[in-house]
Amino acid sequence: MASDETATTASAPTRTSTPVRGSAPVPGTAVAGAGSGAARPSAWTTRVLVVGIVLTALNLRPAITSLGSLLEEVRDGLGMSGSLAGLLTSVPPLCFAVFGVTAPRLARRFGAAAVVCAGMAAITAGLLIRPYAGSTAGFLAASALALMGIAVGNVLMPVIVKRWFPDRVGSMTGLYSMALALGTSTAAAATVPMTDALGSDWRSGLAMWAALSATAVLPWIPFVRARGARSAGSAAGGGTLVAGADRGESEGPGMIRSRTAWALAVFFGLQATAAYITMGWMAQIFRDAGVSAGTAGMLLAVTMVMGVPLAFVIPRLATRLPHQGPIVVALGVCGLAGYAGLYWAPAAGAWAWALLLGVSNCAFPLALTMVGMRARTGAGVAKLSAFAQSTGYLLSIPGPLLVGVLYQHSGGWGLPIALMAGLMVPQVAAGVLAGRDRIVEDEAAAR
Repeated sequence: MASDETATTASAPTRTSTPVRGSAPVPGTAVAGAGSGAARPSAWTTRVLVVGIVLTALNLRPAITSLGSLLEEVRDGLGMSGSLAGLLTSVPPLCFAVFGVTAPRLARRFGAAAVVCAGMAAITAGLLIRPYAGSTAGFLAASALALMGIAVGNVLMPVIVKRWFPDRVGSMTGLYSMALALGTSTAAAATVPMTDALGSDWRSGLAMWAALSATAVLPWIPFVRARGARSAGSAAGGGTLVAGADRGESEGPGMIRSRTAWALAVFFGLQATAAYITMGWMAQIFRDAGVSAGTAGMLLAVTMVMGVPLAFVIPRLATRLPHQGPIVVALGVCGLAGYAGLYWAPAAGAWAWALLLGVSNCAFPLALTMVGMRARTGAGVAKLSAFAQSTGYLLSIPGPLLVGVLYQHSGGWGLPIALMAGLMVPQVAAGVLAGRDRIVEDEAAAR
């Protein structure tokens, strides 16, 4: 499979890092920027790591899409206005921006495994607490706790893939993107029927997803324990998972000096805006058009499930192309067509619009793949991932909130849908710029 992914690093050879002086790598640990002579993880370690990556990815969106499916019930139960519900749908990108930027530093201090493990525990606690918090403020605070765990997982997954699977960036990114899409769509489709089975109690319907996140804690425990036994093996970007980075590399390049990093951040932010508007509001658009709650949840699930096959195909295709711009344009055209359908005939062509918007939402795995392709080293990927995701999520915060405000004050979905379509144009432009064959370390050093 390595031969399939050589495009990822063809233009930028990976530099083998020097182990930190006095450190002793944990058995089965990959060396950062590993080359052909670097230590390779054992088969058991690799299998456990893959299970951990997949389970983590499965839990990076149910906290959001389960809420989208029950947003009307939550609004009624907590007495929220449309504007306040719009604020609620803006909380995920806000938390991802605030907490995501801390992930590389936390990983250097405690190890990537420990940070991801703690993140999964935070998701579990937040999902258990928020339905029973008793107030809107408590609901938001508990949601923020869960989203904090999601934020560190968002940032560290590309780093772990780059470190452990440097010759399989496309296929491994596709694997966890596919698992992420599966978790997203499953939560969207199953939340309403499972809530009905639990006595139509929306609180139970939201809390049940804590069981899934609790299982994601388990695969990371052996890595945390191994790091604790060999704390001297801690190094840049993630301790035992990425042992071997030198101190100079741990700082990474200055992303603010790279045009490609900025283009990728804008592309990431605008696709995140579209995604969170879709997850937070699309089911409500269909319900307001006369579609039943269960069918609206299924339509949202269809949109999300499109990412399962495409999230595996698109990253592999992207790594084979010198420029990812054509993929960006194709996804943008699908998004514009889907928004046009929602505007003119939301109920009549509901399934077609759900499919088109599902294809468009696959800009997310493409963005993650470009993060792995635009940096030369593992430390560079860590910095670029944190910069692109944190800056991007900051840019995405106003979108879902503005949709809620426009919906409440206009009394319909015409203006919100026009906003969604309008944002697709700069998304395509930024994605084309980010898709150029550039390396952020080179751009940062040249300025």
